[in-house]
Amino acid sequence: MHITRRNFTKSATMLAFSGLLNNCAGTMLTVRENAQTDYGPLIKDPDNILDLPQGFSYKVISALGDMMDDGYPVPDRADGMGCFALEGSKVALIRNHELGLWNNDPEHLKLLKPLAPVAYDQNDAGEPLPGGTTTIIYDLATGERLREYTSLIGTSLNCAGGITPWNSWLTCEETEIKAGEDGQRDHGWVFEVPVAGEELVRIDPIKQMGRFKHEAAAVDPSTGIVYMTEDQSNSLFYRYIPNVYGDLHKGGKLQALGIKDESKAFDSRNWDGVTFDQESWRDARWIDLDEVESPNNDLRVRGINKGAAIFARGEGITWGDGELYFCCTTGGTKSLGQIMRYIPSPNEGTRQEDNDPGRLQLFLESADNDTFGLGDNLTVAPNGHLIVSEDHYDKSINYIRGVTPEGKPYTLAKVNVKTETAGGCFSPDGNTFFINLQVPTMTLAIKGPWDQISG
Repeated sequence: MHITRRNFTKSATMLAFSGLLNNCAGTMLTVRENAQTDYGPLIKDPDNILDLPQGFSYKVISALGDMMDDGYPVPDRADGMGCFALEGSKVALIRNHELGLWNNDPEHLKLLKPLAPVAYDQNDAGEPLPGGTTTIIYDLATGERLREYTSLIGTSLNCAGGITPWNSWLTCEETEIKAGEDGQRDHGWVFEVPVAGEELVRIDPIKQMGRFKHEAAAVDPSTGIVYMTEDQSNSLFYRYIPNVYGDLHKGGKLQALGIKDESKAFDSRNWDGVTFDQESWRDARWIDLDEVESPNNDLRVRGINKGAAIFARGEGITWGDGELYFCCTTGGTKSLGQIMRYIPSPNEGTRQEDNDPGRLQLFLESADNDTFGLGDNLTVAPNGHLIVSEDHYDKSINYIRGVTPEGKPYTLAKVNVKTETAGGCFSPDGNTFFINLQVPTMTLAIKGPWDQISG
């Protein structure tokens, strides 16, 4: 049977997270005595890029400055990324570039000037803003990069995003710059990039999804509801209920998560004493937001005033089997990071959900930087474990961590380049893990015995 990415994700998470789904009362399962919970010690990489366990290997499939098929060099600051099945053994990787005018090489802007007619925005010199996406067509069977090209240009600080069940990539701007500050248009939007689009065209933002410092997105394949994180120290957790499944441009309702029976904004950060115990659950309520295009850059403040819950830098988000997980990078009593888990209501997004609300859990809170610190992007491995990229923004060494369904973190890889990793995603067959090193940009394909741990 041909395994699509959607089927793989559902089957993988069903295998290992089913225990968590059956454990909604709040007590975590206990790791089996003597059970293997990691892939073993790391082996030093002679090229000093990425240390991996025995049996794992990586290949650099794209790097900063490589000439793409459209005649432009690979941009820097690769970030979020999604993997999509194509015909045969081919996949498409759509990769964000977190570039703005302030962190981009001016010479790169000059190179991009011919793309101005298809750019969302440009500066006063007629040069496209450098943020956007590139697409890699890769053959899993041969390990060959077949094509690489620009797939979106003229946006700013494209950080993370998320795949959709209808085969597109939601790329999110992590900025709130306004027209006249860098370019000629407002920024802080979500853009939808088609997988099949081989010709660069101008793509307009989905303004109904809100204007704020977007980080990442995850789509519930059963409802089409999009859940979004926000990278702020007092961020909200959003959902967008589209009017039409699979057509986000046809409008919808934007809401922020609050906690049921809490009249004021519930603070999940635990910075001023523990208000959210690890493993505990809270019933959710969803708060309607207005003026979602937020001309005053105050969407989250207005949401908090309405009672929306507060999170500490919501970042990566991933969809499991009927549930999702998202990182709060600086949450916790030691500000070392949290992972939240949300299980939607059986009636999510309808009037009936109040009778059986969705539920929020503090799945993991780090108390030890040596085992887990400042988690950012995350995804689900073939065995159902979470794979989390750290982002120590002081440029210290980052690790790629695994987290078992019981909430036990372990080390999967050491990043010897002093930069964050991002965009971790698996091929549809579950055999290859792709990830970006941000600066200088490198996209790696990692292969190994992912089934060595069975969950």
